[in-house]
Amino acid sequence: MYDLILKNARIPLGDNTIVTNILVKDEKISGISNCIEGVEAKETIDVEEQLTLPGCIDSHTHFMYQGFPHRENFLTGTAAAATGGITTIIDMPCCTVPSARSVDQLKLKIDLCQPQSVVDFAMWGGVTGEDVREGWMHNVKEQADYGVVAFKVYMTPSVPTYPRVTDPEMLECFRAVAETGLPIGVHAENFAMCDFYVKKFQKGGKLDATAWSEARMELAEKVAIELGISFAEETNARLHIVHMSTGIGAKLIGEAKKRGINATSETCPHYLTLNYQDALKEHGAFAKVAPPLRNKKDNEELWEGLKNGSVDFIATDHAPYEIESEKNREDMTIWTAFPGFPGVETMVPILISEGYNKGRVSLSKLVDILSTNAAKHYGLYPKKGTIAIGSDADFTIIDLNKEWTITKETVTMCGYTPFKGMKLKGKPVKTIVRGHVVYDEKQEGTLPQLTDEELKTIVHEYPSGVEEKYSEIFEKFPHLHSDEYKRSYRKDHPELIDKHIRGIKGIMVKPGFGQFVKRQSIQILPKTITY
Repeated sequence: MYDLILKNARIPLGDNTIVTNILVKDEKISGISNCIEGVEAKETIDVEEQLTLPGCIDSHTHFMYQGFPHRENFLTGTAAAATGGITTIIDMPCCTVPSARSVDQLKLKIDLCQPQSVVDFAMWGGVTGEDVREGWMHNVKEQADYGVVAFKVYMTPSVPTYPRVTDPEMLECFRAVAETGLPIGVHAENFAMCDFYVKKFQKGGKLDATAWSEARMELAEKVAIELGISFAEETNARLHIVHMSTGIGAKLIGEAKKRGINATSETCPHYLTLNYQDALKEHGAFAKVAPPLRNKKDNEELWEGLKNGSVDFIATDHAPYEIESEKNREDMTIWTAFPGFPGVETMVPILISEGYNKGRVSLSKLVDILSTNAAKHYGLYPKKGTIAIGSDADFTIIDLNKEWTITKETVTMCGYTPFKGMKLKGKPVKTIVRGHVVYDEKQEGTLPQLTDEELKTIVHEYPSGVEEKYSEIFEKFPHLHSDEYKRSYRKDHPELIDKHIRGIKGIMVKPGFGQFVKRQSIQILPKTITY
């Protein structure tokens, strides 16, 4: 007796597909069979020959629930991920109060997030310039031993609880992370250049939205990547460039790979499909992000990077902000509005529509960049990232022919997107995590039925016992509230959060279904460049 039969699933086989049946037991794939006559299961789902991918992974999210609950929480964030066909997210350590840079801080974050999550999640580890200066670098190995997948450093400022690194501090971080065998993810923008030209443009009175991209120029990313490559060469650390925005960046990573350097990169859907001249003029601060949007030439060179292997996979840098207090406050300009926007809902459909359906990427490459490569790079493979016996029964089911238009009515809590108005062909229609349907576009789902008491317990209060368990952290960071949250609109209007959650359709599991996934092993992607 199986738990589930996924019937008539069209699964990838290289660049071709086969229609077969997938057998699931105890949340794992236990069989793949062309014949299921006489096979019994508690549930059978007929996929009707729709494309069935190994569960897609977004390896770069900032859900920011802990400290910034007005922006997003893990319930709205993971519900948006499930709606977009993502079965596993990997969250960043930086945008929480406190940031997750020790095992205790990491455990606190997991204890707060898990009761809200509807998809599985792994965690990045944290290391900053402050850790170098204060002699806290022992936290790197301890986080690695606990199961984080990688470490993040910022060359430019992020939030006060996550200080940027100077060049020598970054070198020290490279050395410490190299000893763990894990990747070190770098936000690659040269701080001095960005800071100088932003101030110069501000002093000159430039307030047009496009000035944001022009001040934080392509050269700032280029020289930052070159420095990261030099540090990787010196320390043999596994350099990973996160949210790479430029075509020259892809070329630099490709050349580094050919020289045998441990270098990888990711890009995001917005760097593949949006250019700053059009998007910033149309959407203003709602298209502001760091690194900023670039040119159409960069769009095409990054698509080429995905094809030739200099860009290893896709992630979103999902980081939405509150419109009323952080994006469109009356006194804000393009310089003071917060940089970031949502992405987990739209990553998979954009890659399906603009990548696979338009012939920019093959089917095998699509599977690599949406699922397999991130799973391998972050040590989650083969638990995640493949359709194989013994792997978690995670599937993203796609209607390749469904035509639709992205609107600003998002599952993520922010209510805006720079992709508004984009017409797409191809859409996730079911998301399955560990053999359970987490999202079904045709169903009402569980979230509209949550009671006031359930929402209070799950979203507005910390889990029972957490404050006592982490009393030292709560003493240092009262209520875990950021200054931004104290000034936010939703702080005084929590009913808007409840209303938003109840408006989310199609989520078929209760909050808390998602599980924390520790790194399984250390795995390194091959340094393959094809032309």
